[in-house]
Amino acid sequence: MKILVIGSGAREHALAWTLARDPSVSEVVCSPGNAGIARTARMAGVTGSGPGAWLDLAVREAVDLTVVGPELPLGEGVADRFRAAGRPIVGPTRAAAALETSKAFAKAFMARHGVPTARFVVCTTADEAFTHVRDRTLGLPLVIKADGLAAGKGVVIAEDTATAEATVRQVMVEQRFGRAGDQVVLEECLQGPEVSCFVLCDGRTAMPIGSAQDHKRAFDGDQGPNTGGMGAFAPSPLMTPDLQRRVMESIVQPVLDGMVAEGRPFHGFLYAGLMLTADGPKVIEFNVRFGDPEAQVVLPALDEPLSDLLLAAAAGALPPRAARFQPAPHVGVVLASGGYPGEYATGLVVSGLDEAAAVPGAIVFHAGTTTRDGQVVTTGGRVLTVVGRGATFRDAAATAYDAAGRIRFDGMHYRQDIGRRVLA
Repeated sequence: MKILVIGSGAREHALAWTLARDPSVSEVVCSPGNAGIARTARMAGVTGSGPGAWLDLAVREAVDLTVVGPELPLGEGVADRFRAAGRPIVGPTRAAAALETSKAFAKAFMARHGVPTARFVVCTTADEAFTHVRDRTLGLPLVIKADGLAAGKGVVIAEDTATAEATVRQVMVEQRFGRAGDQVVLEECLQGPEVSCFVLCDGRTAMPIGSAQDHKRAFDGDQGPNTGGMGAFAPSPLMTPDLQRRVMESIVQPVLDGMVAEGRPFHGFLYAGLMLTADGPKVIEFNVRFGDPEAQVVLPALDEPLSDLLLAAAAGALPPRAARFQPAPHVGVVLASGGYPGEYATGLVVSGLDEAAAVPGAIVFHAGTTTRDGQVVTTGGRVLTVVGRGATFRDAAATAYDAAGRIRFDGMHYRQDIGRRVLA
């Protein structure tokens, strides 16, 4: 079997790395890829841009299955083009991807179908948002979300009215995230521990495919601005069999049934970010693809061929069970460029990669890298995810930090407390 992976981040590296280990997979092709993926898969370029370019590549390469990593191609309708051409693909249609591409749609959808989530209002103008902020309609702290895609940075938890007003001004008036901020969602701030739940869907059936807990803030102690994710650990000890049953019954299946009822059946990975409140699990957000950095700590523990599961999802034939995993915990630490999630330099030489990969139990997944003049250099804000496996979470974290400490590039920074909450 020949598989195409679309994307260039550490999530796509984890997907390619996992698929390349499957006995039935003859070759993994990745586009556009990165320096680390190039060691696992064959890189292939596209001519042009947009969904048609990805379809042309799949046809040219004669792949048996395509897997979409990031959200942007899904929001542009790449799965629609593939399905219209009769080519198997793992990923939702543009209409189904609205669960992530429009937070306003997702909240209204959950309200229509009884999916538990935070109280909210959708604001289409800045004046409307300012009124709700000043009236404290949803109390404080207040969660403010840009409606559209903002690379994981479009959510702010405002502790006071002044911060909330400043955030609305940045998003809606100054258009910090462009058209993604044409609308904002204001939400009450839920209280409780967070957990990420992942399922693979074939339109009607959902297969649990792991859980994790991530670290969104830039600095230790969950301080600083939100990022795309500074690290994660898996599996989440919070995801007990009873909780998983409740999540599947009260959240996942109602979502699948609701999407079918609205004429937009959901295929592919569904990521439910959950808050475990005193009233039970509630949805913070949906993503319509595997999480990053969660994929990097979930997929290495998978104990059955990923390609078989993906083919079944694409064909609408998933078995009604959970995916099988090894019990070993995994901890992933993101190595980021200086200044991230703000402005940062690129083109910085990365050293120590082979030494890090040689640490027993460690895996180095590349995100923002490329090769230049025979050297690996940085191209993005999140550069690498260093994953450690161990018999316990403490062992896994020690392995990840041992390997991370062997890597160097100018300005590199990473959190020192990934996994500490599970150790506590």
